Amino acid sequence: MRYPLSTGLVSLAALSLAGCMSAPQDGRSTIPTTTSLAYFPKKTQTQNLLMQLPPPQRQVAIAVYGFTDQTGQFKPSDVGQTLSRAVTQGAGSMLVKALQDAGNRSWFTVVERERLDNLLRERQIIGEMRKRYLGEQEVDPNALPALLFAGVLLEGGIVGYDTNTVTGGAGAAFLGIGARTEYRQDTVTVYLRAVSVRTGEVLANITASKTIASQAIGANAFKFVAFRELLEAEAGITSNEPDQVALQQAIEKAVYGLVLEGVDLDLWRFNDMAAAQPLLAAYRAERDGIYDASDIQKAVKRAGSLTAPTVIDKDKDEREGS
Repeated sequence: MRYPLSTGLVSLAALSLAGCMSAPQDGRSTIPTTTSLAYFPKKTQTQNLLMQLPPPQRQVAIAVYGFTDQTGQFKPSDVGQTLSRAVTQGAGSMLVKALQDAGNRSWFTVVERERLDNLLRERQIIGEMRKRYLGEQEVDPNALPALLFAGVLLEGGIVGYDTNTVTGGAGAAFLGIGARTEYRQDTVTVYLRAVSVRTGEVLANITASKTIASQAIGANAFKFVAFRELLEAEAGITSNEPDQVALQQAIEKAVYGLVLEGVDLDLWRFNDMAAAQPLLAAYRAERDGIYDASDIQKAVKRAGSLTAPTVIDKDKDEREGS
């Protein structure tokens, strides 16, 4: 036996429940769209901060031998532990990209060290081929110049990945019709230090963290609308922030802090130090935990910088974007 009335009510209830779910302010549908086309990821807020850094007096040659996962954690699973790592193992590549983004490729000259054996093997092949086919006993330095060497090494890694640092939710139901929301927050932490190649001294240390947010929103209805006619409908959506994007932002934030910490310690300098004073004042305020607008304004005034409202707005935008 078919129940046309019940079918119509189910359809109507499903549409109503879908409409009850939170919609973006731009009016677009909450149902995500998929595409089969490859795309370039959008720039993150921290990547834009890196690219907008003022240029330095001179570039710094820097090397990264590895930026590894030091947590040793595996991805949790409902059925038990898996062999997949909790965080990506490509943090070294992210760090190199962040170093190149600093000042739009003006701050650092990054030399290849993570796969140095491949580079040396290829250079050896070039030398052998030139000896065999060109008869060179000594390789022409114009054809194969010496490798660049770095003055600063970057060490560190992913030192923390804490899951379920914040969990919670809320829900309500009335006469079999209800809605619920759940959320969870994880935190990834990276540690970055700059080491002098000449003396082995640790020049600067930076620690940066990024939260990873997950949220689920749903609504359901379970109600007898008539004798032997049951209304049952459910709708929901879940949003999970990608772990690798959060790690990328943490690394970019660490590089951003390394640049400004190095300027603060007089390890390197901006090309125009006077114009960069508001940026340094805002960084010191954030580093020292001063988030009040009046405190930032005082720090900017002490630095003899430009107008304070510009710095306050930048700091506010940065906090809200992170």
